[in-house]
Amino acid sequence: MSQTVELKVGMSCQGCVGAVKRVLGKLDGVESYDIDLEQQKVTVKGNVQPDVVFQTVSKTGKATAFWEAPPPEAPAAKAPEAEAPAAKAPEAEPEIKPSETVAAA
Repeated sequence: MSQTVELKVGMSCQGCVGAVKRVLGKLDGVESYDIDLEQQKVTVKGNVQPDVVFQTVSKTGKATAFWEAPPPEAPAAKAPEAEAPAAKAPEAEPEIKPSETVAAA
């Protein structure tokens, strides 16, 4: 059964990428892998178990964690938009009305 495993791996240079490539190249069942140094993301596809991939990459000595999807951030990004009309509402209410200004003078 083919599946995709995504990991966040603490890589800072091409040497780190090379270390991850070496261990993944020796792992049975790996069909392909993609290493994104900028995002520190490793995507492995094949007939592999997530825990085995995790343990194998961890042997490089790099900080390794399962990649977490960002859904909790998406609603937070929409929340300020929902609050924007509320923020504009006080601006719409004039605090000093021309009739009050004339009456106060």
